[in-house]
Amino acid sequence: MMNHPNHQLLGRSEDEIHWFKRRSLVQAAGLWVASGGWAAAQSQARSNIVELRGDALRNGEALTPQHTITANDHIQTGPGSTVVFTVGNSAFMVRQNSRVALESDTPTAVKVLRVLTGAMVSVWGRGTERHIVLPTATAGIRGTGVYAEVFADQDNRGYLCNCYGTVDIASGAESLVSQASYHQSFWAETAPRNGRLLTPANAINHTDEELEFLAGLVNQRTAWQITGRKGTKDGRGQIGYPSYGDAPSTQPPASPNAQTPGRAPVPAPAPAYGSPMDTY
Repeated sequence: MMNHPNHQLLGRSEDEIHWFKRRSLVQAAGLWVASGGWAAAQSQARSNIVELRGDALRNGEALTPQHTITANDHIQTGPGSTVVFTVGNSAFMVRQNSRVALESDTPTAVKVLRVLTGAMVSVWGRGTERHIVLPTATAGIRGTGVYAEVFADQDNRGYLCNCYGTVDIASGAESLVSQASYHQSFWAETAPRNGRLLTPANAINHTDEELEFLAGLVNQRTAWQITGRKGTKDGRGQIGYPSYGDAPSTQPPASPNAQTPGRAPVPAPAPAYGSPMDTY
């Protein structure tokens, strides 16, 4: 674990989390916003890719900056490759060496985001049922910023950070509701640890600026931008209230597929291995 003043890194480099500083990307983002963002791109049949860096695949074929990423595409990045794009009122950044699958019944919103390998930063606007699915957990999104990563070298152990907002997280028979204003983080274990599958974690491998950058692409602001203050980035999730507590708020254990009246079923966790996508 590498410690820095504002973040901790586990298996990732400084360059990976400072992608938003690239001059070419800053210029591309400014042009994206000035030209009307996702709505204008859709109406004018333009690409919704803000930046493609390196080699990536879309549904097994080479991805180009002219392509449009739809809400039902599979995206795979190679070494040193990243993709920044938006769909509807949500924005996404896929890190290098990652495989993700988007699923939806509408072209204007991602309903399910499956992180099969690697990592992804995402900002979600408010909307109907949306989920992030890892091999070991499922997160129901209500309009929030989330960092998700799958650690292949730890038997596909999952990591989720609710950077701000409300997220319903389930793993096996366990479930909890995370309400955070500043990075509340969890490990989604492959096997119970001290009797739990969902365990507290530090905030690792992502920065405030990444969330702020993505939020700006879809005309949003993070919780700390709205309040004008930040908390301690210790994984507890609070702004300015370090005495919040030692553990996240939880609900009694429930099946991740149990239905609440008026809500859609939670998708099953993604398989740890196997995908129709090609591999590098």
